[in-house]
Amino acid sequence: MAIWRHNLNLTILIIGQVKERNFAHGIVVGPLAQLWRPESRTPMTNAMVNTVSPKVTYRAVKTSRLYEQIVQQVEESILKGQLKPGDQLPAERDLAQRFGVSRTAVREAVKALREKGLVEAYTGRGTFVTNGTSQSMRQSLNLITKISQTDGSLHLAELRRILEPEIAALAAPRIDEQLLSLMREAVDAMDSGLHNREKYIEADLDFHLALAEAADNPLILALIDSIVELLREQRSSIFDVEGGPERGQFHHKRILKAVERRDPEAAKKAMRDHLNQVQEDASASVKTSASKRNVGRRSN
Repeated sequence: MAIWRHNLNLTILIIGQVKERNFAHGIVVGPLAQLWRPESRTPMTNAMVNTVSPKVTYRAVKTSRLYEQIVQQVEESILKGQLKPGDQLPAERDLAQRFGVSRTAVREAVKALREKGLVEAYTGRGTFVTNGTSQSMRQSLNLITKISQTDGSLHLAELRRILEPEIAALAAPRIDEQLLSLMREAVDAMDSGLHNREKYIEADLDFHLALAEAADNPLILALIDSIVELLREQRSSIFDVEGGPERGQFHHKRILKAVERRDPEAAKKAMRDHLNQVQEDASASVKTSASKRNVGRRSN
């Protein structure tokens, strides 16, 4: 989920640039009050960084259970609002230097923070502060879907038909150029990944998450984030439906064009048409899976 945030109040500046869905990090150590200037989309200089007082500071830890103290300090920063959902933590090596501990202790701390639902780690992207409520919702929804495996994909398709057309309508007039670029990159990646399951699915997720981010409503983002794993599983099953990825791309491009025109009604309609296609493909996938199970039972 390549999502940009502008309000990270750390004393370490992380400058991210999206390229093929990975972040390249430049680390500048120094106090700062603002990570990014939205109006210019340009990073702060060292001179600017050194003119303001730090808002988040960490104490070196000295006891045997080091990772617990790291967890405590990061958790305090989150509870005080100094770190917010979507903010990215510094890289493992830099955290180890800041806390004066080994990278092993940092890894244990990140693992504990993930178990608490306070952060989420993404391969190739980094570790991000998450919404604890979103994490709880994700676990509950995953459990519900596993219990009702047969209809889970269809239920998810219905949920998406309720939510995502309105999200697209909200996003169309609010989206900025940075998120538009991310959507275009995702469409290009899906074009080149029509026969590459992992590449296509991850780009598909990026496309829809960029729209959720553009809606500029933290509750919407938390809700969509809570069903990311379900969305990934649904896309994986639909990918095997003949012509599924190509049909999906047809609709993605229509959605993108509507959003580029800042047309909320066209974006809503394009998304609704896309999700009708998703529901049809999900139904086909469920029928195929049921058929395979019946064949397996007969052969046994």
